[in-house]
Amino acid sequence: MPARERAEGLALLAVAAALAAMGIAVLYSAGQTDVPTNAVHLWERQLAFLGLGIVAGTIAGRVAPRVMEWAAPAIYGLALVLLVLTLIVGMGAGTAAGSRSWLSVGGTRIGQPSEFAKLAVILMLARHLGMRREPPATLWQLIPAGAIVGVPFVLVGLQPDLGSALVFLGVLFAVLFWGGVHPLLLLLLASPLLSLAFSFSTLSWGLWIAALTALIFWVRPYVLEGLTVWLTNVGMGIIALTLWNRLAPYQKNRLLSFLNPEIDPRATGWHIIQSKVAIGSGGLLGKGFTQGTQKRLAFLPEQATDFVYSVVGEELGFVGVLVSLLLFALLLSLLIRVARRTPDPFASLVVFGIAGMLFVHVLENVGMTIGLMPITGIPLPFFSSGGSFLLTCCVSLGMAARVARDSHHSGYGD
Repeated sequence: MPARERAEGLALLAVAAALAAMGIAVLYSAGQTDVPTNAVHLWERQLAFLGLGIVAGTIAGRVAPRVMEWAAPAIYGLALVLLVLTLIVGMGAGTAAGSRSWLSVGGTRIGQPSEFAKLAVILMLARHLGMRREPPATLWQLIPAGAIVGVPFVLVGLQPDLGSALVFLGVLFAVLFWGGVHPLLLLLLASPLLSLAFSFSTLSWGLWIAALTALIFWVRPYVLEGLTVWLTNVGMGIIALTLWNRLAPYQKNRLLSFLNPEIDPRATGWHIIQSKVAIGSGGLLGKGFTQGTQKRLAFLPEQATDFVYSVVGEELGFVGVLVSLLLFALLLSLLIRVARRTPDPFASLVVFGIAGMLFVHVLENVGMTIGLMPITGIPLPFFSSGGSFLLTCCVSLGMAARVARDSHHSGYGD
């Protein structure tokens, strides 16, 4: 194996190991409080799952991309079956009252199928786009890819798990972009979601519809495509209130608190306010490992899961935040480099899809701890307590390392 490919694979695993080690240390600190908490032993559980993840990632790293491509439909079908079972016999956890995101047997939670489904969707999308001679050039040609993502998106949304559902959309746009779909076509595809986002204000929504109309005339899609996009955007603005009323109460509260935490600082706004206080009090070097006062006095909510990054900011300060973000950036850059170097379309799309999945998780989780994103309960890779997503990350990186190792066979270079 050429030294370059070997070095890329080793660098990928080394960065992941550094993130995992930092995550275990932060989880240990999250359990060190001055009040009783159930987070005190979570780092031990996470360490056990990391061991399982290393085994699973090693096994995944021995599977050739051709086998992954062949097995993609079966893996995708299994993921859909598990998601349906979750709706039937699933159970909730944490603050998401009424949600059914965990698959349970005999009342015991055994995992979150939505995490496994993310990887299954990446494989199926990569298989679909990798088999095409040319990238999709019209909205109609994007329908199969949209259906691949749409089915698990709806099933996860019904749990309801808005955070995981949004990750599927992030994966869709990442894989489509890497698959050669024109950015303006992607903008038209995303326009209904943007219309929904702008519908909170009549003025902003009206300006968006005007801009969309100009964009449609500029792009010049087929008449029926352009008309469908325009009417869908108008419809999204009209039904925005209905969609809002269908959200679970805790989802509404999270969105309202994101817009203005001071509306209810002792309830729905508590999470964001305390997270900002913790991060802001960290300063340059932080208060010291295990010494964060917001954390020790249990003012910081969900400090081992959703808001674990607030512990990083409070105890390790700006330096700790910077180091962790640089490690994430390095991991993503290595994945993109592997995806760019790989001559196999399927393998390249899989690796870039994995990068897209991790990017959405980091962006949303870090963003919500500082109030730039709504609280959706998305875990931070390698940091947040939770075995299902940690296993998914390990398997994903094992697959990416295999692709990096195989990329030299065709002599493809920079």
